[in-house]
Amino acid sequence: MQKEQSLQRANRAKEQGALASDILADTTRKYALFLDVDGTLLDIAATPDAVVVPEGLAELLGRLSEGLAGALAVITGRRLQIIDALLAPEKLVGAGIHGAELRTTHGGAITPVAAPIPQALLAEMTELVQGWPGVLLEFKGPGLAIHYRQAPALKADIEATLRSHLEPYANVLVILPGKKLFEVVPAGYSKGRVLSTLAELPSFRNRVPIVIGDDVGDEPAFAAAQQMGGYALKVAGEHFGRSNVDLDGPAGVLSWLEGLAKRLKV
Repeated sequence: MQKEQSLQRANRAKEQGALASDILADTTRKYALFLDVDGTLLDIAATPDAVVVPEGLAELLGRLSEGLAGALAVITGRRLQIIDALLAPEKLVGAGIHGAELRTTHGGAITPVAAPIPQALLAEMTELVQGWPGVLLEFKGPGLAIHYRQAPALKADIEATLRSHLEPYANVLVILPGKKLFEVVPAGYSKGRVLSTLAELPSFRNRVPIVIGDDVGDEPAFAAAQQMGGYALKVAGEHFGRSNVDLDGPAGVLSWLEGLAKRLKV
């Protein structure tokens, strides 16, 4: 029985990595890489500021961008200036706040493409969070996030209160649930929409898109990539369990990226 279970685990691991392995083995196609950050490149931490960047990650991403002729982008719920600080000195092409801000050239300027969140709403959210012990408010310019990782019992109360306060902004802002957080982002923006935008940049055009992500916010990008004939690589974590995934957490992503760098000889 134990031997059979071990064999099942081994077969399941092989199946999980099959697509990722096949992509690395195919030397005939030109790829464009779209990467989520938290939970994909970085392990989730107790608070957003507590994440730890693996040694050599920024340098690896820089080499991959060069090897892909610039066709590498980060697509994240964070602000790009925060990603820049985490991945210094790299300033990668990418989209922040699910597409509400963009950088279209490696090392270029960040361009906001959505209006800042209303100050009245921000003031309301700031006051509310002060009454929820362990809950953090993250201001993101065009959006915000309420983190309840350290107060999971408050999830239902936070969601109900947030939806009530967002009723006056129903056509302007939407709620996006995530890993122990609720994000408020501009309506009409998503990682799927922004992937389609980035895919039209000269460095990305006529390449096969690969999206790597771990959360519900990455699913629109998965769908967009697949509609373009590309691939979605799911990362095991809090949203996707270890069955039916392609990469085993950020460590598995890092290993795969290193394999891609070898394939590209960078």
